[in-house]
Amino acid sequence: MKINSKILIIAGSDSSGGAGIQADIKSVTSLGSYAMTAITAVTAQNTKAVKSIIPIPTKEISNQIEFTSNDIKPDSVKIGMLHSTQVINTVLKSIKKLNLKKIILDPVMVAKGGTRLINDKAVLILKNKLIQKVDLITPNIPEAEMLTAMKIKSMNDMKIAAKILLDLGARNVLIKGGHLESKILKDIFVNKKEISIFTNKKIITKNTHGTGCTLSSAIATYYGCGKTLKKSCELGIRYVNNAIKTRPNFGKGNGPINHLNSFIIEKKFR
Repeated sequence: MKINSKILIIAGSDSSGGAGIQADIKSVTSLGSYAMTAITAVTAQNTKAVKSIIPIPTKEISNQIEFTSNDIKPDSVKIGMLHSTQVINTVLKSIKKLNLKKIILDPVMVAKGGTRLINDKAVLILKNKLIQKVDLITPNIPEAEMLTAMKIKSMNDMKIAAKILLDLGARNVLIKGGHLESKILKDIFVNKKEISIFTNKKIITKNTHGTGCTLSSAIATYYGCGKTLKKSCELGIRYVNNAIKTRPNFGKGNGPINHLNSFIIEKKFR
């Protein structure tokens, strides 16, 4: 398989393998691209809960980003878990220094089991400084509610929230509608020129751990390969839906999805 693009992932580690850096690497690799990483925190977690979060020193985060990118220039960047103002400022500084382009931000705030992954000061700096520096922000509904200080209970609310994020300086917004009570799943892509709605049948399952990480990494991969941002969102959503459909039944809580759904394994290796 020919490698299509090079993706830098800036995110936290998930020891269970379903989300974070581990999900990001699997997604990028299974879509035919090359994954590089800068780890912001190490978590001990499983499908039921997060036991501990150990921050990586900011100097080592910048070392990972800059030392790697100076050698292998990324075609796009995916940013995930940034748990403190110091980490956000460090990432911003490195992005500016390296003049990195095609940046996708997944504003990871709460783990699937409910554990808070970012402090209030960091949420403010993410709103006021970081979202203006990225090409796309991909919040789910709880994250969009935290960023906009409004309740989201409908598609119209999603449009209003997206408008607020654009007013805060976001260039493009993809709000994921999976938390709405509906049999039809609607994700909304918005910028100042267009609104697009991606509609799919909702798959009822508890095995959705890491869907946000996976989606943002898939979008970054397609975007790094030269697809438009809107097309990258469409293809990324399709990849995640297939990963949910073919999910393994691992763990006793919110289980992982199948990142390898895009692989075609030769018969002799099955």
